[in-house]
Amino acid sequence: MSLMLWGSLFLVCLMGAMSPGPSLAVVLRETVRNSRWHGVIAGLSHALGVGLWAFLTVHGLALLVTEHQGLYMALSWGGAAYLAWMGVQAWRHAGEAKALQIEEGRVHSLFTAARAGAMISLLNPKLALFFMALFSQFVSAEQSLLAQWVMILTATVVDGAWYTLVALMLSQPRLLKALRRRAALVERATGTILLGLAVRVVTL
Repeated sequence: MSLMLWGSLFLVCLMGAMSPGPSLAVVLRETVRNSRWHGVIAGLSHALGVGLWAFLTVHGLALLVTEHQGLYMALSWGGAAYLAWMGVQAWRHAGEAKALQIEEGRVHSLFTAARAGAMISLLNPKLALFFMALFSQFVSAEQSLLAQWVMILTATVVDGAWYTLVALMLSQPRLLKALRRRAALVERATGTILLGLAVRVVTL
């Protein structure tokens, strides 16, 4: 995988993690209602779930691209359409997300925080569709095992690093307010990147 191609993957994974949604809501809730370490644990366990989805997606696509080229091409174009749809939706609904609204609650254990982070990623069907659409743009027939693991680890590490940063920094109320003010900007930036990636696959 070239550095430019990896940079595209890194950027999409980062913007996907940054985009307000249920995963961000869980990490913020654990951080604000319990402690920053609850948020860190929730974020890291969420990243493990993301890594599992990435692993299953990459290896499933690798099998398709080598044995069922026609089906893989159809999936690739379908993935591009899905990425474009997500990009349009991000622009249409920018600023409407309520993921940053935190309610009061009781403090619970770190294990409960870890379970919450893992479950929100493992049981999120949109996350599975996202990786299927995203990775279909990067998997190729001649791709090495190392390149596949680079993709998996990139998605996992980016997700874990972002949510750890969220927990460590946004336990400060002033920074949380700043993120709330810029939530619409993050959504629009994410939408633009997703639309660009969709255009890339149909113009190759």
